[in-house]
Amino acid sequence: MNWEQLLSLKRQGDTSKRLRVEQDDTRLGFEVDYDRIIFSSAFRSLQDKTQVIPLSKTDFVHTRLTHSLEVSVVGRSIGRLVGKKIIEKYPYLKEVHGYHMNDFGAIVAAASLAHDIGNPPFGHSGEKAIGEYFSIGKGQQYKEHLSDKEWQDLIDFEGNANGFSVLTASRPGIEGGLRISYATLGAFMKYPKESLPKKPTNNIADKKYGFFQTDKDFFNKVAVDMGMLPNKSGNDIGFERHPLAYLVEAADDICYTIIDFEDGINLGLVSEDYALEYLIKLVKDNIGVAKYKTLTTKEDRISYLRALAIGSLINDAVKVFIDNEEAILAGKFPYALMDKSQYKAQMNDIINLSVQNIYQSREVIEKEIVGYQIIQTLLDKFITAFNNKYDGKTSNYDTLILKMLPEKHHLEKEGLYERLLHICHYVSLLTDGNALELFETINGRKTT
Repeated sequence: MNWEQLLSLKRQGDTSKRLRVEQDDTRLGFEVDYDRIIFSSAFRSLQDKTQVIPLSKTDFVHTRLTHSLEVSVVGRSIGRLVGKKIIEKYPYLKEVHGYHMNDFGAIVAAASLAHDIGNPPFGHSGEKAIGEYFSIGKGQQYKEHLSDKEWQDLIDFEGNANGFSVLTASRPGIEGGLRISYATLGAFMKYPKESLPKKPTNNIADKKYGFFQTDKDFFNKVAVDMGMLPNKSGNDIGFERHPLAYLVEAADDICYTIIDFEDGINLGLVSEDYALEYLIKLVKDNIGVAKYKTLTTKEDRISYLRALAIGSLINDAVKVFIDNEEAILAGKFPYALMDKSQYKAQMNDIINLSVQNIYQSREVIEKEIVGYQIIQTLLDKFITAFNNKYDGKTSNYDTLILKMLPEKHHLEKEGLYERLLHICHYVSLLTDGNALELFETINGRKTT
């Protein structure tokens, strides 16, 4: 792969290539991507979506929105640092094509901002709830009417694939979704493959899948246009990662490792003694002892160590990327950057403690159980009503249920797979609060 092709400003619907040198320096072409994402309704809904503690009202806890903003800040820093070194190594990128380090930062920041935009309500359990509605729930009845790949899309419902659909799908009045640049879409695409085939692999890019069958043609077009390397044979679609996708993943890994841990500390789920012990292992070479001794509150001490830890991990992620840049361009780096970090053991210690004390805490488990019930009920009611409409079996109740769908979701979907995916997409874009309110209405618990 080559950088000048990977840094494509082309957007959905463009008939010719856009050049960096044609852009107005007061607003970089890639910065437009960030703006379009942050003003989108799908992004705004992240303010009421779970990061760790579902439906929590505490001021301490991060939502998907605050998490995404923090990941974008970390991603911008990583992108700029990498961009500076890439342009030093390949000066023609600046001299001939007009790129500079801020372009790298803008691409990674925008893709990082959008990295959770397709995630359903109630955290990762939301994805599982959708998948299990089809694999072991009432949705099993549809299996025999779908292709293997269509079925796999549903039983392994994937927030990353749903996010690609949010960013690119045409909607009434909006041509080509948000019209994000190909470079930012490439950085967003952490898992550039179909849901099938599934096979044992150590390649991090094969861990999940990145697009639904409805989006495969455009996904393939974007990847081919940027010169991403194919890694599947026959009629299957799959590619090696866009290099900047490694940076987006690293930014996310850094934030959820450190900031979810900080949430757990502030909620009292992790003791300060444990927190200090684990964080100091990450920052022992950088800590200012004199300054640290002046911090009198737990929040100030944790905040100081968190900032140092993120800085250490950012610098290490940049080093791992630059050391392996040629292998990454050749499609021969099957690891997450942080898997090769010098701080890998320390990060694992923090993650293991977070799993034990935060992710498996009673509060989280109780709320995830509620989320399962809400999501699967909504899926069943809307899918049944939507399908009955096409089968000529619509009851008055079905008509009332469909009136609960916002106008923009009243689209004609002739194929069963498209109908099922459309309702999954609608439910996935609900906030935790919206989903709960709709659930209570449908179950007769909300009368006003």
